[in-house]
Amino acid sequence: MNSEGFALFETRYGACGIAWGERGIVGVQLPEADEAATRARMHKRFSSLKEGAPPPDVRAAMARITHFLGGAIDDLGDLDLDWHGVNDFQRRVYELARRIPLGETRTYGQIAGELGDKNLARAVGQALGQNPFAPVVPCHRVLAAGGKTGGFSAHGGTKIKMRMLAVEGAEAAALSGTGSLFSAQAMRQP
Repeated sequence: MNSEGFALFETRYGACGIAWGERGIVGVQLPEADEAATRARMHKRFSSLKEGAPPPDVRAAMARITHFLGGAIDDLGDLDLDWHGVNDFQRRVYELARRIPLGETRTYGQIAGELGDKNLARAVGQALGQNPFAPVVPCHRVLAAGGKTGGFSAHGGTKIKMRMLAVEGAEAAALSGTGSLFSAQAMRQP
């Protein structure tokens, strides 16, 4: 069994990546344009890790992430994350994002308010843009003010963010003005 490494796994959106270490999941990578691009991104992000067979707990996490991205009801909140390399502010933002229930959203400002300073909304957005654990830390559930999408750094950008919210049944997704993304045809597209 490998105590650290990374692996790719297939989801409805394409090949995701996951990296692990002795203290838990080190990072998750949402799909890039294709499997080769996802693998290259994993090599870049986790240059000291080798691709290999994941241990049972990581295989279980991969299965849960796959099911979640396919529409399963699972908040992934109990998956063990290795917080090394994440600063205190980011960790607090990520922990608050993990508490957002399936099908609900918050704004950057609301997260900033929970941190005690609504003026931190931009910093919250920047922290979520650097989220090393998406979708385990569900940054897609955090929107800009007024129901606007805000950013999303995964390949496919806000289109994927809105699709993920639609799969979860998030009502706030409709406020973004992207209703056409939620047609049956669009939902079948990766």
